[in-house]
Amino acid sequence: MTIDLTDTTTGAISQALTEARHRLGGMTLGMVLTLIIVTDEAAQYDAIRAANQAAREHPCRVLAVITRKPKADSRLDAEIRVGESSPGETIVLRMYGPLGQHADSVTAPLLVPDVPVVTWWPDNAPEMPGKHPLGALAQRRVTDSAAAEAPRHMLAGLAAAYQPGDTDFAWTRATAWRSLLAATLDQTHPEIVSGEIAAEEGNPTADLITAWLSLRLGVPVARTESAGPGITRAKFTTVAGNIQITRTDGRTATLAWPGRSDRSVALHRRDIPELLAEELRRLDPDEVYAETLRHADTHPTAVMEEEAAEEEAEEEAEEEEFSGVPLDE
Repeated sequence: MTIDLTDTTTGAISQALTEARHRLGGMTLGMVLTLIIVTDEAAQYDAIRAANQAAREHPCRVLAVITRKPKADSRLDAEIRVGESSPGETIVLRMYGPLGQHADSVTAPLLVPDVPVVTWWPDNAPEMPGKHPLGALAQRRVTDSAAAEAPRHMLAGLAAAYQPGDTDFAWTRATAWRSLLAATLDQTHPEIVSGEIAAEEGNPTADLITAWLSLRLGVPVARTESAGPGITRAKFTTVAGNIQITRTDGRTATLAWPGRSDRSVALHRRDIPELLAEELRRLDPDEVYAETLRHADTHPTAVMEEEAAEEEAEEEAEEEEFSGVPLDE
């Protein structure tokens, strides 16, 4: 059932939700959380679809917040979807004009009572998620640094602004790799001298895994670049040879151990609904992520190299532009 409300209020939205549940047979709420999605018109379809898929595991009320036309008169439009593609409820809130600056005041009355709140930015995350008005409503705040133009810069910013409850999909994507690496190194192994993580350029998950391994192993771990997709290799240099995990197709990894036969391990790259469902399973602060993020931020070599490359490119562009100007001008 879909209900469209134009120039409405939160009270009218709540009443429409109640009436919709009665029409569908007196559904009880039965929802375990409220998921706030801060997005725009271009990204809202994919974000809501991912939330509805995750809601099959975690029934929730989805509030998609979209701000439009900041110079227009204040107006609230709502699109309510109940009992369609997910076991929960989806409300798309379109806020026009100055009303968009008070999205938290509009959203707060629509939260499901007495359940946790999660705020998710599919892209364009704020610099300080915990201080954002919609982030302050939530126990858990989810960002995605891989969607940023400069992922390493974003990781550094997230580290500086971290508050308990913050998390990032770059860390969620690392779960399968961390599990495999931990299982590999839980076995008796030769002394590890150093490590290396290879991944495509600008992959923040590789940066976090590099920091995590360095913390846990107490040895230098290098971050190198490859053609991808995603992370392609984790290598540990030991006194008896190299222990190496390679994944070139984004689906299957090969574990090579000195003196043993190679083994294949399923290690597929997960999509957004899977990542979101994992984050909704855990609503307490992730202390390991916080520690890893701080460690990654204290090793800004990669960020400095990225900044230097950008500055060099800008200087070359300016030189080319200048060289094309005739001297008599």
